[in-house]
Amino acid sequence: MNWLAHVFLSESDVHYRLGNLLADIVRGEELRGMSAGFQRGVQKHKQIDAFTDAHPLVKRSRARVSSEFRRFSGVLVDIFYDHLLATHWDRYSPIVLDAFTAKFYADIEASNIELPSSARVTVDRIIRHDLLGAYRGTEGVERSLRRLSAYLSSRWRREFALEKGVADLVADLSGFEADFVEFFPQLQAAVTQRR
Repeated sequence: MNWLAHVFLSESDVHYRLGNLLADIVRGEELRGMSAGFQRGVQKHKQIDAFTDAHPLVKRSRARVSSEFRRFSGVLVDIFYDHLLATHWDRYSPIVLDAFTAKFYADIEASNIELPSSARVTVDRIIRHDLLGAYRGTEGVERSLRRLSAYLSSRWRREFALEKGVADLVADLSGFEADFVEFFPQLQAAVTQRR
C-alpha cells in the first residue's frame, strides 16, 4: 500500500497518521526524536507492509505486471492499489475523498509538528499538489511513478521509466481491481484486529 492507504488505515491522531505516512523517510536517530504517536504510526506502517507483501492476492497482482517492470512490481502494485482505493473510496469511507484529504492537510498545518527536513519537503509537496487525492486518476499514478523514477535514477545513476508501467494497470484494470476489492477488506480487518 502507498501513501493514501497508509493515512486512511491510521488512527485519527495527526502524529500517528504522519508516522504511518512517513515511515520510509524518517528513520534511525530522526525517528527516535519523534513523538510516541508518530512512532506508533511507523510501527503500523510496517505491519501493513508486512501483511500486504505476504498476501496471495497481492502476489497475484504483482504477477499481472509485465516482465519489463517485474523487479518493481511490488512498488507498482502499491501505487495501483492507492489508485483503486481512491476510485472506490465511497465503498470504504463515508467521508468523501476531498474532505478526507483536506482535513488531513489542515490537521498537519494546525499541529506545527517538527519534522526532519526531508520529511517536511515531502509533506509540503503532498499538501501543495494534493498528492493523496491525485491517485484518483491514472495521470496521478503516472506522476507518482515518474517522481519515483527520478529518485531511483539519481540514486542508481541509470534511467528508470516506471511511469510506463501505468500501461499494465490500464491493460488489466479489471484484474487489478478484482484483486484489490477482495484484498482491501482483509487488510482493514487485520489493521483493526491489531489496534
